[in-house]
Amino acid sequence: MVSSDTQTMRSGMKFLSFFTICCCASIAAATGKNLDNQFLGLSIEELMNIEVTTVSRRSQKLTDVASAIFVITGDDIRRSGATSIPEALRMAPGVQVARVGTDKWAISVRGFNGLYANKLQVLMDGRSVYSPIFSGVLWEQQDTLMEDIERIEIIRGPAATAWGANAVNGVINIITKKAADTQGTLLTAGGGSFEHGFVGARYGGKINAQTPFRVYAKGFTRDNTTSLAGENIHNQWHSARGGFRVDHTRGNDEFTLQGDLFYMSKGDTLSRDTLSLPSTIPTSGLRGHQEGGNIRFRWDRAFSGRSSVMLQTYYDHIRIRLLPVGVIHAESFDTDFQHRFPLYDSHDITWGVNFRLYHNKVFETDLVKFTPAEQTNHLYSIFIRDDISLIPDHLLFTLGTRIGHNDFTGLEVQPNARLMWTPNTDNSIWMSVSRAVRTPSRAENDVTSTVGQLDTTGLLTLPIPILLTLQGNSDFNSEKLIAYELGYRHRFSQQASIDIAGFINDYSQLRDLSFGALALSTGLPPQFILPALANNQASALTYGFETSIDWKPLTKWRLQSSYSYLNMQISSNKLLKELDPITGGADKISPQHQLSLRSNYDISEKLQLNLWLRYISKIVFYDIPDYVTMDAKLAFKPIKNVELFLVGQNLFSQNHREFVSDTIPSIPGVIPRGIYVGAQWRF
Repeated sequence: MVSSDTQTMRSGMKFLSFFTICCCASIAAATGKNLDNQFLGLSIEELMNIEVTTVSRRSQKLTDVASAIFVITGDDIRRSGATSIPEALRMAPGVQVARVGTDKWAISVRGFNGLYANKLQVLMDGRSVYSPIFSGVLWEQQDTLMEDIERIEIIRGPAATAWGANAVNGVINIITKKAADTQGTLLTAGGGSFEHGFVGARYGGKINAQTPFRVYAKGFTRDNTTSLAGENIHNQWHSARGGFRVDHTRGNDEFTLQGDLFYMSKGDTLSRDTLSLPSTIPTSGLRGHQEGGNIRFRWDRAFSGRSSVMLQTYYDHIRIRLLPVGVIHAESFDTDFQHRFPLYDSHDITWGVNFRLYHNKVFETDLVKFTPAEQTNHLYSIFIRDDISLIPDHLLFTLGTRIGHNDFTGLEVQPNARLMWTPNTDNSIWMSVSRAVRTPSRAENDVTSTVGQLDTTGLLTLPIPILLTLQGNSDFNSEKLIAYELGYRHRFSQQASIDIAGFINDYSQLRDLSFGALALSTGLPPQFILPALANNQASALTYGFETSIDWKPLTKWRLQSSYSYLNMQISSNKLLKELDPITGGADKISPQHQLSLRSNYDISEKLQLNLWLRYISKIVFYDIPDYVTMDAKLAFKPIKNVELFLVGQNLFSQNHREFVSDTIPSIPGVIPRGIYVGAQWRF
């Protein structure tokens, strides 16, 4: 047997050899203009001055932001070959992305990862897609035409003052392009081994000179994954989606109306070893579907460069059906108002109010029961933020807070203080202290769920098995975080820069579990029922740092690397530490080390080669070894407006494990090597 360390070393040597050969060949052949140098042609200074909006809810230069923020551009996504938003998020430091199967991902920032990671706020064009049922994000539903994404802004660390409860460990904001930037027609199609087939179409036009619009449609089918034993898990995924966007400008006013509809069919295989189900109920080859849609309206008015108002409202509806796990109907309505204005010369005030309504109904099954089955929850909040220029262009102090009320825990206060020092154009140092809370979900308050049979080997001898069930607790409180952050950005030259951020997170009142009284079931076969009850008795101290380096050794060659280190110390119920991956075993769920290295090179005017190496350290809780993998994309432009591409994913091994479903009792799958080809035509 070859050890995982030896396999990792061999994989790394394969990459270094391949990387060196490709780069040398690229340098030797480089002539002419770039295939698409929207960002590759920018200097490091220009790249660092990209405008971002997520941190302060207003436009700022990246170098002026007193927060650990990373931007994934649309060009980064195109060059990576990523076919989904979760796969693109792997580019960001400090973000843990682990694929569970064909249609499932576990995504978090700075730890506490899981299928429904509950300390991460995710936005699509500023609208929250955080689910109050599970306190997480249904990543399979977060999709759009990848070519329409302008950028993804990722905040590592609390952003509760700006975005409210649950923006605890970070915020991800997926920002799509304006209709004016997507004019004309785009057609794209392709397929391969794992990405069986995909197709997308978009048309952008104008109703009049002030009113551009676009419509799009896309669809794909992705293959099944297999278990460790090589068995088909039957989780093939089919998806179809369409949408539109209309922008209108009238004087100082800008209006946006945007909407999407989707339908998907997918499957799963559940583990009968962990379920107490009658033998007549199948667990293999299950098929279900999800469908839904949303519509968003936004109005912006600019009074001056420092004064503006914004009003946004949206409605979202989804329906999920996957038996025997459950059937869910959920809808949400959100209204958000914001006003920015100057106060004297040194103060920049931003304040706003938000109202959010969630209504959902969960139908009872043999696995899951919510009491009550149907519920409506409300969230009200108000925030204020003051950016104080202590020394113009050099020292900025930011103070703000959000005060909100929710139906689960009542009043919550989330303050924030940040200091940014910019001694010159090449250096900036920032620090912050923040408080954030993660409010409870219905799954923690109202659920009764079958977890599985306990393995009591070596502990006690009983004639009948013990079934562990998870029971909600209406007294469950918010989880609290006090975060301390320090960051430094430095531009070495027009060709190189570095961004470093460190943090210490002090968590209290985290979700923990305690055992209830053992009881004998009334049904057949006979078994003991052991309830596990949610409480707030856990705590944690985490610390670490992330760094990203951007280097352009040549005009046509850009290298980007990132490294993340995370250390977690969890205090929770010792008896349940090995059973609870969400809190008790959270220190063994997120990888301690992550490394990414991307090389984007324009070989010639018509040819690009993009390479992406990743290293992820082991996940002890699920006994998943560390791994090294690489993606590669070769893009060729034979004629104007036509692009052909060849993409290889997970090239270093036939397959590898990344994660295990910690909520849905699915059979663990392995992520395969994949190769696909495609073409894109713009006119």
